[in-house]
Amino acid sequence: MSATATQVTQLTALNHTIEASSGVSYAYRCLGEPSASARPLVLFQHFRGNLDNWDPALVDALARTREVILFDNAGVGGSTGTVPRTVTSMAHAALAFIDALELREIDVLGFSLGGYVAQELVLIRPRLVRRLVLAGTAPQGGEDLHGFADEMYVHANRDEPGADDILALFFAPSETSLAKGGEFLKRIFTRTEDRDAPATLEARDAQLDAITTWGIPDASRLGRLAGITQPVLVANGDNDRLVPTKNSYLLAERLPNAQVNIYPDAGHGFLFQYPAEFASEVDRFLNDGR
Repeated sequence: MSATATQVTQLTALNHTIEASSGVSYAYRCLGEPSASARPLVLFQHFRGNLDNWDPALVDALARTREVILFDNAGVGGSTGTVPRTVTSMAHAALAFIDALELREIDVLGFSLGGYVAQELVLIRPRLVRRLVLAGTAPQGGEDLHGFADEMYVHANRDEPGADDILALFFAPSETSLAKGGEFLKRIFTRTEDRDAPATLEARDAQLDAITTWGIPDASRLGRLAGITQPVLVANGDNDRLVPTKNSYLLAERLPNAQVNIYPDAGHGFLFQYPAEFASEVDRFLNDGR
C-alpha cells in the first residue's frame, strides 16, 4: 500500500480480492492496524449493500483501535459467484471468505440482513467468534418480519433506489433524523475513485428470498438463540420501521449474555445517525474483558 495502515480510511482503502476454496473471489477492504490484543472486526452488510454503503464516519472510528474488515458476500458487489437464497447458505459463504483470510478468531458486527447471517455463522462455528454486535436486526422467526411493511417494501425494492428511498428506510421521519440522513448520504458518496460495484437486481431478489424465509413466523426458532453464548451487544433505533425495534428487545431477552441499547429518534440506520456514539459503544464492548 502507498499509505500506512493508520492513514487508510474508508475513502482511500484499496479494494482487494481473495479467492476462497469454493472458487468465489471475494471483494474486501481492510482498515486499521492488526493487533495482538484486539481481534479483527468483520462487518456484515445490509440488504443490497456493498463496500461503499458503510458509513465512512463509522468505519473510520471503529478502525482507530483495531483492524476492520469489510467484505462483499458471494455474488454481491465486486465478489463473484451467486448470491445464496437462504441465510444459512450466506453464512457458509461468509465462512469461506474468513477461511480464505486464515482468520482463527474474530469479532463480528452484523447489520440488518448481516445480523441474520452473523447469528447463523456463530451457531455454525461458535469457536470462531469472540464477541458479537447485532445492529438493527432480528432473530429467525421474530415478530412482524415476514415481508417488509408495504411502504418499506416499495422503498427497499425499487430497481434504482434514490435519496428519498434511503432516507425513508434508514432514518426516522423527524426533522432531526432526516437532517442526519442527509449528512450520511454525502459521506457515502464522497468516494469517487475505485467505488465498489452496486448489487445487481438478481442479488436483490436472492437476498429478499433469504430475508423473507428468515421472517416466517415461528416462535420455536427463538430457542436457537440459546446456542449463542458469546457476549452480544444488541443495538437499534427506537423507530426502526424496516426491522421492527421490538425484535432487538426479543434478541436481548433470549440471548444468554446480551446487553441492549436503543438510540432515540432514530430508525434502522441509527448507526449512521450516531456514528461516533455507536463506534465508541462498540469499542467499549469489544474491549470489555479483553
